[in-house]
Amino acid sequence: MEDLFSADGQASQWMDQAVALTMAYAPKVLLAIVTLIVGLWLINRFVDVLDKKLGQKDPTLNKFLCGLISALLKVMLLISVASMIGIATTSFIAVIGAAGLAVGLALQGSLANFAGGVLILIFKPFKVGDVIEAQGFLGSVVEIQILYTVVNTFDNRRIVIPNGSLSNASLVNMSAYETRRCDMTFGIGYNDDIDKAKAICKRLIEEDERALKDPEPLIVVGGLGDSSVDLTVRAWTKSADLWPFYWDMQEKVKKAFDAEGVSIPFPQRDVHMYKAD
Repeated sequence: MEDLFSADGQASQWMDQAVALTMAYAPKVLLAIVTLIVGLWLINRFVDVLDKKLGQKDPTLNKFLCGLISALLKVMLLISVASMIGIATTSFIAVIGAAGLAVGLALQGSLANFAGGVLILIFKPFKVGDVIEAQGFLGSVVEIQILYTVVNTFDNRRIVIPNGSLSNASLVNMSAYETRRCDMTFGIGYNDDIDKAKAICKRLIEEDERALKDPEPLIVVGGLGDSSVDLTVRAWTKSADLWPFYWDMQEKVKKAFDAEGVSIPFPQRDVHMYKAD
C-alpha cells in the first residue's frame, strides 16, 4: 500500500510539474509560432515590393540584393523567435556561427560564386539584358542571382552559369556599345571587274537604311585566294541590326552579282591525264 501511495504521489508531482511547465512555456511557444509565421509573411511581402521597385530602376541589382536581404532578415527572425522561447541568444548565435563556419568550409565553391556575384555588381562587366558570350554559351542575360547568372540562348535554352566562373574568366559583351562593325567577305572570279564588284557592294550598303553613314563603309581587296579575288566589306550598324543586316547582304550581293554578270567562283581543279606507253 505504501508503494502504491508513493507511486501515486510521484505521478501527481510529475503532473503538477508538467502543468506548470505548460502554463509557463505554452504562451511563449504560441507567441513564437505566431511571430514566426507573421514575420515570414512580412519578409516575403517586403522582398516582393523591393524586387518590383528595384526591378524598375536597376534590374541587374534587384535579384541579387533581394535574395541577400531575404536571407539576412530570416536569420534575424529566427534568432528573435529563439530568444522568445527562452533560448539564450548568445549561445544560439555561437551555434549558428559554428554551423556557418562548417557550412562555409563545405561550400567553398558557393562562397566563391557569392563573391563573384558581388564583383559583377560592383564592376558591371555586363547587366541584365546584355548579350554575352561566356563559358561557351551565347545569349541574353536574364537574371544575376546571389550564386548564379541566368542566360537565355537564342535557340530558347536556359543556361545557369556560376558567378565565380564569370568573374574569373574572359567574356564578350556584345551589347556594351550601341554600334558594331559587320565584317563580310565576297569572292569574285579573277576575270571579273573588281571596280564593278566594289561599286555593287557600295550601292547595296548605301540603299540599306540599317547601314550607318559614319563611320564610312570599307570595301577593299582583302586577299587573292586559290580560285577567287576576295573582297573585304565592312559596314557599321546598330548592335541590334547586325545579324539581320549581315544575312540580308549575303542574299542581296549574290542576286546583284548574278544580275550584273559578276561570278562567285567555287574551288576548281584542272586535272591533266597522260596516257603512258
